[in-house]
Amino acid sequence: MSYTIAITGKGGVGKTTLAGLIINRLIARGCVPVLAVDADPNTCLDTVLGVALRQTIGGVREEARQIAGKGLSAGVSKQELLELKISESLVEGADFDFLAMGRPEGPGCYCYANNVLKHALGEIAKNYPYVVLDNEAGLENLSRRIVQKVDLLVMVADPSRRGLETVRRLYSLAREMDIAFDRLAIVVNRLRQESLPAGLDAIRAETGAQFVVGLPDNAEAADVAERGGAVGELPSDNELVRRVDGLLCKVLG
Repeated sequence: MSYTIAITGKGGVGKTTLAGLIINRLIARGCVPVLAVDADPNTCLDTVLGVALRQTIGGVREEARQIAGKGLSAGVSKQELLELKISESLVEGADFDFLAMGRPEGPGCYCYANNVLKHALGEIAKNYPYVVLDNEAGLENLSRRIVQKVDLLVMVADPSRRGLETVRRLYSLAREMDIAFDRLAIVVNRLRQESLPAGLDAIRAETGAQFVVGLPDNAEAADVAERGGAVGELPSDNELVRRVDGLLCKVLG
């Protein structure tokens, strides 16, 4: 069984950077191979991981539709064709492989692309002990059951009052949508002071979060991001890296 970590939160709080750091530190712990999944239509996890994306699920869907429409897939069902194209779109690395949902291209319901990704993940994830899912803002992907169960749900927020309130709302939505997860981590990103923001203890009590982590506003990480570098460029003694290491140590033992 794969251990699945899903990252969510409102837009612009650093979800993708955190997803990249978690993947990088899982690899450093020897937890390999990792399947990295970018489920955000605005694909950017590939840049954070330093890999070249060839094709997305949205692109695969359109390509398969065109092939089937031209009658070029004789003897092969549309589902089989999709599965073949998805396997071809998988970016393979030394310690992790990468799959991106992307945007739908051409006419058709985006729900179909979700269903394709759901089926593909169910099959592909069997080959990986760890799966890290970088979601779009909110809980839409998880509510569509792209993965059936999440071992660790990570909610990322900025330290503002509005940011913390978003965590409270996301948790309520997760319960309303009956999203299955074993444990919850709240990560407050871009702290400008050492102490965690006021009100976080109350939110932890309300949500029952097993883990609460503060990540500092980090100049070195900001520099890497501004020049389009990968999180793997950050040294192991960087404070962000150290704190993500600490979270994984608590989560995985």
